[in-house]
Amino acid sequence: MNRRRLLIGLLLAVVLAVLASTFVYRQIRQTPVVKQQQVPQTHIVVAAMPLALGTRLDAHDVRLLPWPGGEPVPGMFTRTQDVVGRALITNVVQNEPILSSKLAPREAGAGLPATIPVGMRAVSVAVNQVIGVAGFVQPGTMVDVIAVGSPEGSSNMMLAKTVLENVKVLAAGQQVTQDAQGKPHTVPVVTLLVTPEQADKLTLAATEARIQLALRNTIDTKVVHPPAVLQAQLLSPTGAVMPYRGPIRRRLPRRVVPKAPPPYVVEVISGNKKETKTFPNH
Repeated sequence: MNRRRLLIGLLLAVVLAVLASTFVYRQIRQTPVVKQQQVPQTHIVVAAMPLALGTRLDAHDVRLLPWPGGEPVPGMFTRTQDVVGRALITNVVQNEPILSSKLAPREAGAGLPATIPVGMRAVSVAVNQVIGVAGFVQPGTMVDVIAVGSPEGSSNMMLAKTVLENVKVLAAGQQVTQDAQGKPHTVPVVTLLVTPEQADKLTLAATEARIQLALRNTIDTKVVHPPAVLQAQLLSPTGAVMPYRGPIRRRLPRRVVPKAPPPYVVEVISGNKKETKTFPNH
């Protein structure tokens, strides 16, 4: 009796398993198949190695990487021949996309001239270890230019004035890139990126006065226009520093011209004739 019950239970289990499998199979067959959409692919030109500012690109400097066709990058290139022969106006790292905003015009050439934006000028000034802030004035840093000298007509009076603010350093010596470790380098000359008007000021300051560079944080772009400082006021006993407001003009005392004494007047009577004669009073 128990054996029969066991066989019946096993048979029912097999039947239920077959029915369940058939049901699952039919449900799977009825489920619609979702086709995976193929994303269109394109290629983008990237740097094959780290490249420095001013580098003229050749075929070995760049390569192509796959890129989603539906996600274009403004200014991207899809052919290496479109960038070969053009110079970089910024440093790029390996596999960084080469964009049109990072390239100088093809006719601009290579090296430092290609990195000067249209309408700007590059002016070099002589420096030493003090003026160059102990060698920390490097390409890409921002500086203020301070001129120290005597105003016109005041040969005995010295003043210091900030003539340029937030000026970019293009090159230190002949180097157009910073040291990878940030180490300072003493150079005899630095090249600054300025406007034509600033170029005139910088040239005049370097010729007629002594200049000093003040290194500033690259994210600090505020222009404050500090007033000039006079030497006499800086070294005054009270320590007060007053702004320079132009050459001091001394008033000369007025010259007093003495008045001439009144002349002598003589009345002469001759007979019935009377006349008046005047004689100077010396």
